[in-house]
Amino acid sequence: MKLTYGSYLRVPELLALQHPLSSPAHHDEMLFIVIHQVYELWFKQLLHELEAVIADLDADRLMPVAKHFRRIHTIQRILLEQVDVLETMTPQEFNAFRDNLNPASGFQSVQFREVEFVSGLQKTAMLQHLELTPAERERLERRLQGQTLSGAFFALLGKRGYAATTPEERVAALQSIYENADDRYDLYMLCEDLIEFDERLLLWRGRHIRMVERMIGAKMGTGGSPGVGYLATTLDKKIFPELWDVRTHLGKGTYA
Repeated sequence: MKLTYGSYLRVPELLALQHPLSSPAHHDEMLFIVIHQVYELWFKQLLHELEAVIADLDADRLMPVAKHFRRIHTIQRILLEQVDVLETMTPQEFNAFRDNLNPASGFQSVQFREVEFVSGLQKTAMLQHLELTPAERERLERRLQGQTLSGAFFALLGKRGYAATTPEERVAALQSIYENADDRYDLYMLCEDLIEFDERLLLWRGRHIRMVERMIGAKMGTGGSPGVGYLATTLDKKIFPELWDVRTHLGKGTYA
């Protein structure tokens, strides 16, 4: 059969994946499903790009890393903007079908946990609270065993001659890079890409929390989590705390 746009992208299958559970189907449940399915597709692409970044960092190839981060940052902006679309739904409209979602919850997004694990936020305690299929558990355990973005970054600094084992050594190494940016511009720009990735992830968490509070207030999450109360505890989950800490120590250099 001749290849077409629809057959290449599997458009008929894709458009058949939205199944509202409300009966009769509530108008806004379609939006809720589409938004979260699109999130999962973007998470898949983020994982694809982060894997490429880690491979290039391991090989000390920083030019393609910059290209990957340009795409990653753009995707992160889209993830943030998708909240605007979701917020066109009112609390009354969401509550009209919300009970049908129990016990499902965004907390159960395996791919988002993979993004966290690959980045370096490897909080294994959460695994005991997730209902996972054997395949999902294998994926997360594989991520825990593999190289991380933060691990690859500090390993690269070690290869470049910096002591970067303890938090104190890492801050000192980063301070040297920032204060000598003219001579270490590739590392300086890498640091800026990493903190932008970290910041955009934090901004998405914050926006997501405000959206959830706007929709359900202080209600429990559909999966049994404390809702906004739990989400608020994730607001300061920095991947690169040393990149944030070093700002305190920088003087008035050319780029600082």
